[in-house]
This record gives sequence, C-alpha cells and structure tokens, in this order.
Amino acid sequence: MLARIQSFVLTGIDATPCEVEVDVDVRGLEKQQVVGLPDAAVRESIERVRTAISNSGYRFPVARLLVNLAPAEIRKEGPVYDLPIAVGLLAADGTIGDTSTSGAAHEPLDHRQYLFAGELALDGRVRPVRGVIAMAMLARDRGYAGVVVPAENGPEAAVVEEIDAIPVSTLSEVVGLLNGHLEARPLPRVDVGALLQQAEAPVDFGDVRGQEAVKRAIVVAAAGGHNLLMLGPAGTGKTMMARALPGVLPPMSPGEALEVTRIYSAAGQLKGGKESGGLVTMRPVRAPHHTVSSAAFIGGGQTPKPGEVSLSHRGVLFLDELPEFPRTVLETLRQPLENGDVTISRAHASSQFPARFMFVAALNPTPKGAMPDDASSQREMDRYLSRISGPLVDRVDIHVEAPAIPWKELSSRVRKGTTSTQMRDTVLKTRCCQLSRQGAQLNAGLKGKDLDDIAPMTESATAILGQAITDLGLSARAYDKIRRVARTIADIEEKDQLDTPHIAEAVQYRLLDRRV
Repeated sequence: MLARIQSFVLTGIDATPCEVEVDVDVRGLEKQQVVGLPDAAVRESIERVRTAISNSGYRFPVARLLVNLAPAEIRKEGPVYDLPIAVGLLAADGTIGDTSTSGAAHEPLDHRQYLFAGELALDGRVRPVRGVIAMAMLARDRGYAGVVVPAENGPEAAVVEEIDAIPVSTLSEVVGLLNGHLEARPLPRVDVGALLQQAEAPVDFGDVRGQEAVKRAIVVAAAGGHNLLMLGPAGTGKTMMARALPGVLPPMSPGEALEVTRIYSAAGQLKGGKESGGLVTMRPVRAPHHTVSSAAFIGGGQTPKPGEVSLSHRGVLFLDELPEFPRTVLETLRQPLENGDVTISRAHASSQFPARFMFVAALNPTPKGAMPDDASSQREMDRYLSRISGPLVDRVDIHVEAPAIPWKELSSRVRKGTTSTQMRDTVLKTRCCQLSRQGAQLNAGLKGKDLDDIAPMTESATAILGQAITDLGLSARAYDKIRRVARTIADIEEKDQLDTPHIAEAVQYRLLDRRV
C-alpha cells in the first residue's frame, strides 16, 4: 500500500516542497530502503522510526519498505523526515486511516492538508528541527491548512499567519490526532507587532560615561544607515556602545522580524520561549571572535548555511580588534557591504543569503592598546593599522576616535550623558525625512547621481570638499561617502542644502584615510 506525506527541504533559508512516498509491499522480502538523494542522517532514519513505532505501541510492518523523497534531484539532510516517514508507514499499514477511527471523539486530522516535520527519539518523543518557520511559510503559500511540528518549534510556526500550527510531543499524539482520538489544538496566533514594541535593548547609552563625540557619530551612522569604525585605546567603551546601538535603531517591522527569524531558524540558532513567541524581536548584534573561519563568517559548508554576516541581517555586525582578523576573512565583507547579500556556490547547490547590516568595527591604535606617545610607538601604530586593507576602510562611511575617559568623569556619580531614548528620537525623525524624500532608500545607499540631485552644496562647502579630496588623497568612493554622511548631518538639522559645517564634520569622519 502506498501513502504520501508532505514535508519540506531546507535550501539555504528557503523551504522547498518534499513529498515523502512510503510503499509497503507485504509480498516482498523484508527490506527497508530510502531513496531520493538522502544523506547519512536520512538513511539512518528507518532505524529510529522502527524503534520509535515499536516503543509507542504500534506494529512496525514486516514487509518490503521503500521510502522515496521527491524531488529526487535535491539533496535531503538531517532528521527532519523521521516524523513524516513514521506517519507514512503507519498510514500505509492501516494504523492511521478509516479502519482505526471507530469511536473517534473528534474530527480526524486530514494528513493531506498538513506538512509534517520532526526528529523521533527512540521512545517516540518528537524532537525539534531547523527551518520550521520557512516550512510554515511554504504551507501558507501553497494553501495548506497548517503544519504539524515538534512542540518546541510550535511558537516559531505560530508567527506565520493564515495557517494552523499544531504542536506535538510524541508519535502517539500524532496518531491520535490523525485518527480523531485527540482534539487538534492549534497554537494561538502571535501578535508580532506587540512583541516588537515590547523589545528593549540590553544596554542604554546613558550607561556609557563620556564619549559624547562618539555618540554623535553613532547618531549620524544610525540615522543614515552608515557603517562605523571606532579607534581608541582599550577600555573606552567601544564594545559597550556597539552593543547599545540596536537601542537607537527603529524597531523591526513584522516583515523584517520574520526575515531575521527565518535565518536564525535555518542556522539552528533560534531561541524560542513564551516571551518572544519564537520570534527574534530585537535587531541582532553579532560579534564573532577574530579566530573565526571564512566559512563561519560569510557562510558555507557542504550544504550552504548562513554565516555571521547573514545572522547580522537587519542588525549590527561588530568586529572588535579589527586588525586581528585574518585579511582573507575581512575581504569577504566586500560583497555584503556593497550588495546586501551573500552568494554561496557549491557543486550541488547555490544559495543566496540576505546580509544587509550596519557594519561596526573597533580597534586599538597599537597591539598593546595604548595611543602612541613617541616616534617609535607611532611607527608601531602605522604597522598595526596597515593590516587593514585600504579598500575595506574605504567602504566604511564614518571613522571616529574614542579617547580615554578622564578620571573626573569616570568617577562621577552624576550621569549627564545622552541616553538611548534621546538618540533614538533623533534617528527616527531623520529617517522619516529620508524615507519621505527617497522612498525606502536610506542615505547610505544613495548613488552618485542621486547625490547630485538631493545633496546640493553651497560654494564654500564645495571648496572645502575639494580641498579635502586633494590634501587627503581620497578616492572617488570616499568622495561619495562624504557627501552621503553630510546629507545625513544636514537632515538631522533639517537643512535642504549642504553647508560648510556639514561637509567639515563629514570630512572629520574620514580619520583613517590619513593613516592607512
């Protein structure tokens, strides 16, 4: 007898339909086989399914079993197919179906209207799997009634509207639902908008002592979506300010939150819970260690998976001690910084991952962490900074110095600094100005032609910019960077035309162009 159960294949962060076909032939010799380009974990699923069915009190069919995972040309990996294979076997053997629904107290769940996914433990428990939110989106787009998923993945699936997310804890529970012995109780819909409004950043800029000039640069960077680099001695609050940055950015929209959650789910890094509803509610901040490999940083593997740059999507990628990162790793940043995505190609698959983030880097002036105080330490600083390639520095809009904090300000119990709330108000107001003028485009993404139209300069501002380009030897890319940053500064002050102070401040933010 043949049974068909619907599941999915996770390709990158997207879900593709997968039909699990199970054929039970009692006329053949006992043999089990899984076909359809399975990996080792999928081939081993038959043994897990056999034991889980037996330990759940059901009969495992003694027959020739053939499991086909269609389409056959897409590689299948992981334990996600344990549950659909078990349901298919029990349906093909008659355990699930019309013959077992006598005396059913509830309407049986029609397995043809649902997608199934889950790993089975040997005692029949259903364990969580990756990519459930992508699976739920697939079910919605294909017109299915809902998904049957592990209980731990339930909140993740419930954030997708228009479908039912039915959580299950054991294989016996699944059989009871399909035979009408148990009532199907979909999880309540998650109010995504309310969750996003309740999200709070873990660090407030009001807790940062001093560094008002750096906070000003961060406001400019956040308002225009610019990348930022902080240079200063150890212990000046650079890392703390980077972690506080999401608190001054606008809250994520429901679409952005689902997009980020889908990436974390595909990477197996989604932390569910009743508080978050299985949703990433705060803009992520990723801070990989400088020993990170290129594959872990940009994404990759035999079957491509998201890396740190994609896990930073819609948030902040923070690289502390930038010169300590291998140049081969840093150079992989060029594509995502320019295009906002990453393409990973392999022999059997090619995946594209979103990677639109704010890039924030911090570095000490020397390996010892102190500012230079003589000619020898100045040469040491120059050698240290030369580890960073000029093209990468050129792609960072704002360079700012974070000086050591004076003892009087550090020891004071009175906190007078700018808070995250004040900074966020400025950022939101400035972004509204940009979006009303440019649509969905922030100033950091403006092209040279756009800047000619919407960033006109006074004669004195033009003269200062020309002198800076000549004296500092800036590239054409840096020329546009200065104009973009100046446009943001003018928007903060609600000015239509770029004037001398706007250009002067933007030029001051090209600090490393004089050193690298």
